[in-house]
Amino acid sequence: MSIATQVHIPTHGNEKLEHFLNLVNADEELIQIWQCVNMNAVYRSGMSDHGYVHVQIAANAASKILRLLLDGGIVPSIVSDYRLSEEDSAVVVVGGCLLHDIGMCVQRENHEIYGVALASEVLPRLLGPIYGMRERIIITSEILHSIIAHQWEETCLTIEAGVVKVADALDMTHGRSRIPFEAGEINIHSVSAAAIDSVHIKAGTNKPVHVDIVLRNYAGIYQVDELLKPKLLGSSIAPYVEVCASIRGEPGHDLGVVYSL
Repeated sequence: MSIATQVHIPTHGNEKLEHFLNLVNADEELIQIWQCVNMNAVYRSGMSDHGYVHVQIAANAASKILRLLLDGGIVPSIVSDYRLSEEDSAVVVVGGCLLHDIGMCVQRENHEIYGVALASEVLPRLLGPIYGMRERIIITSEILHSIIAHQWEETCLTIEAGVVKVADALDMTHGRSRIPFEAGEINIHSVSAAAIDSVHIKAGTNKPVHVDIVLRNYAGIYQVDELLKPKLLGSSIAPYVEVCASIRGEPGHDLGVVYSL
């Protein structure tokens, strides 16, 4: 098994985020933790990837969602509550996504709690060279909240945590479902997990964020209803996100939108 060494996320001129990502990519301990996460998730439990690939997909989705929220006039919590900057909000969102599943190197059940403990040890190395004490403690607290709040039943107290929670669920295409299913078994979990063709995030017409999900067949609705819907409704950004799922058949037989949220 090879160990990935680079996380690629657009920084859009955010020097703090660029510095943070450089420190992430140089942190051999974090890279190894992601490998251990997948040892438990993929190789020992037969689940979908929860390591390096997943967190990068989630972080890219979260970055796009955050930019759309900002374009829509939504103020991040770290800005409204602590008077820090939108650039700092991006560090929280990306940091939350990159670290949200690291607790799975211990165990899937309660991995959010284990993740908070592990991230508390990792974050001083990643934030210390960028921030002074006050900002480092604030951003650490916000990232740790996003980690614990990405579990289904936990309340998101910040915009940033809501972004992480929803972005996590959007990694659902072609068998990458966040819902566990037994490899090789044919049931609603496995069939629906293979039924998502693509996920697109763009500016909405009625809300700042529009998520367009293309299904291969109706089984994919299960993923949207059982995975994305609870996470979105349990997030802090539900009022700002619209979701449409459609089935695209053969030319001339497009079934159009079959689900909206």
